[in-house]
Amino acid sequence: MMKSFFLSLLVGFLFSKDYVKPTEIDGKKKWKGEGTTPNLESIVIGRCYEYIRIVNPSIGEKNCTEIWEAFKKAFINKDPCNILPSDYELFINLALHTIPPNKSLFWENNHLLVTSYSDRTRRYMPLCDTLIASFGDFLNWCGQANDTGFNYDSCPNTEECENNAVESFWKIASVTYAKQSSGVIYVMLNGSAIGGAYPVKGFFADYEVPNFQKDRISRIEIWVMDDIGGPDLDSCGKGSVQILEERLKTMGYDITCIDNYKSVLLLKCLDYLNHSDCSIVSY
Repeated sequence: MMKSFFLSLLVGFLFSKDYVKPTEIDGKKKWKGEGTTPNLESIVIGRCYEYIRIVNPSIGEKNCTEIWEAFKKAFINKDPCNILPSDYELFINLALHTIPPNKSLFWENNHLLVTSYSDRTRRYMPLCDTLIASFGDFLNWCGQANDTGFNYDSCPNTEECENNAVESFWKIASVTYAKQSSGVIYVMLNGSAIGGAYPVKGFFADYEVPNFQKDRISRIEIWVMDDIGGPDLDSCGKGSVQILEERLKTMGYDITCIDNYKSVLLLKCLDYLNHSDCSIVSY
């Protein structure tokens, strides 16, 4: 059953884009992206133990060293532009845990707001608050062919090749998270984002929405949050948000959309108590 589960995750991952050939310095490839985060092993193993002991001990015992080795095996000693989502299959299997119903929170263009509001699984459990994502959140990594070490100097970005270690990691993590989500699904978008609150090409649009399990979802609630003092570029029923609403309705989902959801606005206004945008939450 697990094998068939992961085979279904990989649909759409089979074709890759051509990539820009990197420059070479002293015979070593120099990529455009940042190199591997220093002390990566210590960081992610520490995060793993913090997650299972403090953040979310309800998931039970996990072997953090074994999960680290599976994570590393996905990209070490390989061409950094030939890392597929399937290479992380063992890692995903070892780190996988359930997402409680009504706790899934998807997002675009407001990572820090989502992590603040979710409060490390106490309110919600966005992808970034799962054990899987703790291995990659705000980190960078890659290896290189014929070398068992990390490349700390540079790593390929998506412009250079789509099948790089980080991109492929987030693809399979996003698909897995979407498939695990159930009950009421929440989506937080940024109404002040240049280019639209709902990017029609992005992880949410390309890897999460298509993998929602309709028989497990009761409804979807969208929150469109403007930046404090920022422009109101997108809102419910307009622009790119309307595109998302229509897409989800076509898929058969019951949709609710709220502009500047008050609970989240209260959190945003903690740093802007005297701003006119926060008058609605003033006492």
